[in-house]
Amino acid sequence: MTTGWSIYVIAIVVINLFGCLWLIWWTGKRRPGDPAPTDTSHVWDGNLTEYNKPMPKWWVNLFYITIVFAVGYLIWFPGLGAYAGMSRWTSAKEQASDKARDDAKLEAAFAPYAGKSIDTIARDPKAVALGRSIFNNTCATCHGSTAQGAIGYPNLTDQVWHWGGTPDDVLHSVMEGREGVMPEWGKVLTGMGGDNAVDYVVAYVRTLSDPDSMQNNYMAAQGKSLYNGVCIACHGVDGKGNIAMGAPDLTDDYWLYGNTSESLRQTIEHGRHGVMPAWRTTLGETRSRLAAAYVWSLSHPDKPPATATR
Repeated sequence: MTTGWSIYVIAIVVINLFGCLWLIWWTGKRRPGDPAPTDTSHVWDGNLTEYNKPMPKWWVNLFYITIVFAVGYLIWFPGLGAYAGMSRWTSAKEQASDKARDDAKLEAAFAPYAGKSIDTIARDPKAVALGRSIFNNTCATCHGSTAQGAIGYPNLTDQVWHWGGTPDDVLHSVMEGREGVMPEWGKVLTGMGGDNAVDYVVAYVRTLSDPDSMQNNYMAAQGKSLYNGVCIACHGVDGKGNIAMGAPDLTDDYWLYGNTSESLRQTIEHGRHGVMPAWRTTLGETRSRLAAAYVWSLSHPDKPPATATR
């Protein structure tokens, strides 16, 4: 706060305090010329008379005590411009203190799971419950409360893992994040195979999950050579993909961005750019492990839970 604004705030506070004092003093006494109760002629129910009667002294004194308290409060706590107050209290210090206390409680709750493999953690029902709450607070925005994802956001309950489905792979995805980039191939393919080149590749990609449909399929046959010239670097000759690069398997029935011809054409022609944020800094290592353990448990329901201990 600048000196000018500080002076302005202090002036406003002081004027208000003195204004309150004056108002209480001015209204707390009878003034010369006020009519007596018998002179107003305003009487109801025989004994209720209207006239200017000051408030009781005890009531007025309570107002004075309130103002004294306000002055003491402004001296002890910051309230007069840039004046920090005798206590040196700040909301930032209060927040830091509260955060440190709550963080200590969280660390105590999460300590039993520090450094453990997520498949081990996933066998502990209490840990899975903690992981579910962390997931709902951080991951459900993209993957949904049921973790089944949406267009552009992976389903975490199945066996399809573009970046690998081992415990270490899943943990890495949560803690370090992932960035999947599908380049734009529209202009390249058009230069190689003409205006219908993208549609040819779409037709061939569809046959990877149904090889029999390749027979007598002119468009797929044209798309195969284009695929071999551009796509095999990431997706492989057989279309199985490459988990090291996050390149999806094109031979299954899972399509992250949808399986319509228009969606596939959009993917090939204009590319895709998917980003999974890194949660290590935000959640910390142990909470990231708990969230990853919950995700792991969704696709491995056959794993028996650990025996509960007391």
